[in-house]
Amino acid sequence: MLYIISTPIGNLEDITLRALRVLREVDFILCEDTRVTKKLLAKYEIKTPTVSYHQHSAAPKVEKIIELLKQGKNLALVTDAGTPGIADPGNELIHKITETRLASPARFAGASARRAGGLIASLRIIPIPGPSAVAAALSIAGVPTSEFLFLGFLPHKKGRQTLVKKIVASERTAVVYESCHRIVKFLQELIDNLPLRQAGGGANLDIVVCRELTKMFESVYRGTPAEVLAEIQKDKNNLKGEFVIVIGK
Repeated sequence: MLYIISTPIGNLEDITLRALRVLREVDFILCEDTRVTKKLLAKYEIKTPTVSYHQHSAAPKVEKIIELLKQGKNLALVTDAGTPGIADPGNELIHKITETRLASPARFAGASARRAGGLIASLRIIPIPGPSAVAAALSIAGVPTSEFLFLGFLPHKKGRQTLVKKIVASERTAVVYESCHRIVKFLQELIDNLPLRQAGGGANLDIVVCRELTKMFESVYRGTPAEVLAEIQKDKNNLKGEFVIVIGK
């Protein structure tokens, strides 16, 4: 089994009973940052060994993980916060494992190798759902959510302006993640592109900016991009942390 486990995005109490049980039962936990995951494990007195896996992990680390699965080990994949694979390198690992899973046991020479191939072929990838920053933000936004455009973290340079224009012009609610270093830049980009929207007969944008969701200093700002930008800039502390921006239509 490979379990894909959602973990808290801030408040360590936001984890399911099922997730805690599986984290105790698996042979290894694959972590984006073992130091972060061990804080969660320590709170719930979970002693399962951890293995590092993140966006900079090279091919040998992936091969090591696949080898553990070939040995019949049960693994859990977690990210630092939220759901693995959502704006997260975990989806790359899952893709490589599913590619390997397609290999027929007949391709492996020798009894032990055929058994290893069979274990990979019979591998089950099981989601253990839970916290997700995009879902948490949408749940309190009060905007249409029957369909939405999720863009994760926007690129720093190449293609950024094209995506901002797409967000402003979109007829769907859009959601993006942004860091404290670029939140002001992003809000200003929305403001700068509003004339194009209004020239086409569109109204001003209503946005909801969620900062540090589920954490001690959780804050939610609502209004037009200009109103939210002015509110955030009133206090330098408002520019700290992680942001989820919901752009309503």
